[in-house]
Amino acid sequence: MFKKSFNRELLLKLFNTIDRPMSKTKDIACNISVNHGNEVYNGEKMIAPAASRNKDPILQVLKRFIICDIEQIEDESPLFLEISSGTGQHVAHFAPHFPGVKFQPSDVDKNVLGSLSFYATNCPTKNILKPILIDIQSKLSHYGFEENSIDYMYNANMIHITPFECTIGLFENAGNYLKPEALMITYGPYSKDGVLTPQSNIDFDASLKARNPLWGIRDINDLIKLGDENNLSLIDTVEMPANNMTLIWKKD
Repeated sequence: MFKKSFNRELLLKLFNTIDRPMSKTKDIACNISVNHGNEVYNGEKMIAPAASRNKDPILQVLKRFIICDIEQIEDESPLFLEISSGTGQHVAHFAPHFPGVKFQPSDVDKNVLGSLSFYATNCPTKNILKPILIDIQSKLSHYGFEENSIDYMYNANMIHITPFECTIGLFENAGNYLKPEALMITYGPYSKDGVLTPQSNIDFDASLKARNPLWGIRDINDLIKLGDENNLSLIDTVEMPANNMTLIWKKD
């Protein structure tokens, strides 16, 4: 755990160094991994170069799976919940392409709420909701969500930079709060059948575990088992740049 309070410079440094190229960086996703300070940055736009690079490849995948024919948000608009939003660049890039979808950014770290608010306020299609604090280890009902009420859950680059308890919480909440046949979309590096490739991913995994032994690249088979326990089936695996993958999970 980090013992010092975050400041803006440290936070941006973490965003830009803790992940590999082509990954949106976050090392914070649940309260057990970070000891937060009291400082809040209101309305400050933060930019992680890695998120700038990978946001469009991920968008191209989302365009295959997000279905919405309306051109502005309505009461019955689909709800897209992003867990561990980081700077907010992903949701800011996605939202204008789906103007009829309500995008809900969230993070456990209050230090990024200012940046998330900046991107939400400046979204041209006005379909990004006010960001909220969410610890994914807690039930989403603690934050006002009802079971079977979410159309899409999205999470990028949290699973490998947090203890596995956060991944368990992500899958449990998806199983309870997604609508039937709704989707969860996860992005990041993964191993398969216990095999991690290429060498850059092996090195990255070692560097993560050196920072925190509870971190590390997860195996897809372990996630499939976790999905089975929470009524989630892996329906597609999309190869992404820089040895990442986007996994598409469907609630049974």
